Amino acid sequence: MEVTRRREETILFTHVYPSFAKGRILKKEMLENIRDYPRTFFDIQYESYSDGIIAGANVQVGDDHLTITRGIVKHKGRMYMLESEYSLPYYAIGTETVLKIRFIEEVVSPDFISYSTEIVLDDQLQIQHDERELGRFKLKKGARLRATYQDFDDFATEYNTINLIHVEHASFGNSTLSPVMLRYFATDMLKSGSSDPYDISFAMQCMKGETINRELLLHYLAIRMGIDYTDYSNVQIHKYLAYILADTKGGRRTKRVGGVPQRIIID
Repeated sequence: MEVTRRREETILFTHVYPSFAKGRILKKEMLENIRDYPRTFFDIQYESYSDGIIAGANVQVGDDHLTITRGIVKHKGRMYMLESEYSLPYYAIGTETVLKIRFIEEVVSPDFISYSTEIVLDDQLQIQHDERELGRFKLKKGARLRATYQDFDDFATEYNTINLIHVEHASFGNSTLSPVMLRYFATDMLKSGSSDPYDISFAMQCMKGETINRELLLHYLAIRMGIDYTDYSNVQIHKYLAYILADTKGGRRTKRVGGVPQRIIID
């Protein structure tokens, strides 16, 4: 006896867009579709990403103002968009100053639930739970601030330079270093003439200008230098990468014992 199976109606992948045509009634559902689609798209695309900068939010330096370019930042799983450039004044005070996004508690009105931010310069170096860093600097009086770099090592210059080392960029699983910094590393590494396959492969990944997964970064350091695989801080990662570059440019190469690099510790 043939059994007829009832097909259950199940919603799978869909693409629905409202049809705006002359004579049709504008319905609430049509407007909701337009409202929700971009937000849903971003939420799905970056669901597995950590908090941090998704795109843009670069710092540009003027004579007396800092400008933050348009960008997208993820914070506590929520997407925040800066749709227009934002400028704020800066001053030479000789001590370290952090450029921060400060997230403000939600505001509920009859029509909207709003999550807003402010961008501030703060002499408190610690990043609080409601803040994200965009960069930091220590500007001497009479000096000029810059956001251009001679090489990868220059990102750690103490004075008169925008430091991006502490900035967290969103990536799969955990936050990672600035793609701008890693592209400088890649450029310096490829110019060094290294023939190490790990150097070349990692540099090629960095040259794409995309975020590099933190796990890949740590694996590269562990293999290349013979150090433990562990979650080093951004500052430690930068120091290790700078050491690899200096070692390669000097033509010395990291010494290997039995095919494994000797253990090197950098505080």
